[in-house]
Amino acid sequence: MTVKQEIEALMKKDSYDLADLIAVTRILRSEEGCPWDREQDHKSIRSSMIEETYEVVEAIDTENPVLLREELGDVLFQVMFHSQLESEKGTFGVHEVIDDVCKKMIHRHPHVFGDVCAETSDAVLQNWEQIKTEEKQRNTLTDRLRAIPPMLPALMRSSKVGKKAERSRDVTPDELLKSLAQAATSLSKEPPADADAKKAAIGAMLAQTVDLARAWGVDAELALTENTDRFIDKIEAASQF
Repeated sequence: MTVKQEIEALMKKDSYDLADLIAVTRILRSEEGCPWDREQDHKSIRSSMIEETYEVVEAIDTENPVLLREELGDVLFQVMFHSQLESEKGTFGVHEVIDDVCKKMIHRHPHVFGDVCAETSDAVLQNWEQIKTEEKQRNTLTDRLRAIPPMLPALMRSSKVGKKAERSRDVTPDELLKSLAQAATSLSKEPPADADAKKAAIGAMLAQTVDLARAWGVDAELALTENTDRFIDKIEAASQF
């Protein structure tokens, strides 16, 4: 079947499935497809994956199922597009991506697909981390910390690093609060002398704040997001008078 015939067949359909999405993606990248899509590579559309993922998060936070359905489709298309780019190189395609993730999920859920016992969520997570560590051969703590993507939002990354490293494991929230107060007092008495020192001081205090959030069971990233929203609401309310 030619690309033109494929397009005609697709245009006659009332609903589509995964096979059709594969075809649509391949057609867009073909000589008969879209000039813009043909010009793209992994790096040129890197930001699109990030943006679409955050739009999924927005739909979840706003509890909007119509928007969630749309944005999940956009993320799925990003997966298809990146897979198509690699398929053209002969490295892998979307079928290999699907095969890999199915194998991964089966292997990492031995309490479902095997004979391992895990009756609580904590046990499941412990098994997951152990299996992942063995798969990736992350034998040292440093290996596991380096594996946390550095491009994550800074508060989220700090929280994940702190959790894996068991940073402040034996420190109570009260002790963390006192440490933050002491750091603030020290900085007020003797402010950092240069830009690098100021940056280091702020970084240390932010890390302590993330540790406090984790000790309280609070998502630091979400807490700051909601605080920013409240600030904007206050600005909006004030501007009405």
